[in-house]
Amino acid sequence: MFAKAFVIVLLIAILGSLGSALFYLMKDTNDERRTVKALTWRIGLSIACFLLLMAGAATGLIQPHGIYG
Repeated sequence: MFAKAFVIVLLIAILGSLGSALFYLMKDTNDERRTVKALTWRIGLSIACFLLLMAGAATGLIQPHGIYG
């Protein structure tokens, strides 16, 4: 249960980073570093989420199932 909650929190953080990047893209006129930094965080969080899901599946902490399980 903890793993599922952690993945959900991580996905919310990814969406928050994407939203902040959109906000900085629309509002900043001179400085693009904040947009790039927010998108870099999003990519890092996405890779971390993928690696944690793979590690959880490999260790048996998360049990994947099919659609028709």
